[in-house]
Amino acid sequence: MESRNRASNYEKMKEHMAAAFLQYSQREMIRKFSLAHDETYLYVDFVGRNYHIHRQTGAVTWREDAFQSEKAVDYNEAMTIYDVLCYSKENCRLANEWVNISSLSSIQGGSLTKDSYFFQNAGAYFDGKADSLAHACRLLQGRKIQKGDVAYELDLFPFLPLSLHFWESDEEFPASLQILADKNILDYMHYETLMFAITHLLNRLKSQCGSTHLC
Repeated sequence: MESRNRASNYEKMKEHMAAAFLQYSQREMIRKFSLAHDETYLYVDFVGRNYHIHRQTGAVTWREDAFQSEKAVDYNEAMTIYDVLCYSKENCRLANEWVNISSLSSIQGGSLTKDSYFFQNAGAYFDGKADSLAHACRLLQGRKIQKGDVAYELDLFPFLPLSLHFWESDEEFPASLQILADKNILDYMHYETLMFAITHLLNRLKSQCGSTHLC
């Protein structure tokens, strides 16, 4: 019953945000983020997948290709897309300076601190699967960088990259996964939304990793 109520609350929040989306200037969203669009949809890429935001209902959907029906999005996907399109600062710009998300100046504790269970669990999941994780990053059009056993720059959105660094466990240390973001990332989304975005990113990596049959 509890999980059913939670799911119902998530759906209600998605509906609320779809309605809120319609109160914002779509012309401004298109201008700010150079969004592809037509009379029916705005289009935005998010973690390697193209999403459609209906311009009359605010509903967010996606599909694998033109021959498949539209698929509903989950809570993390929807809330991240709505937050960036509706609530990003007017003149949001990249600082082109990487920071560990645990060190963002406005963070006061929370689930994305360096030693949180969130990152410990993610590191443990990918431990022993470095090759598969690297392949998953490449499937998401990641750009290989040098720092860690697996290190890739990934596009959260085309205009907003993240940097993933992973180290396998050894005799002294457990597996470690770190996410770096642009110093100005909180000009694009609320801190709470960053949790949704990174959860979705890791879920996508796990899904792609699983498709290699090595995870």
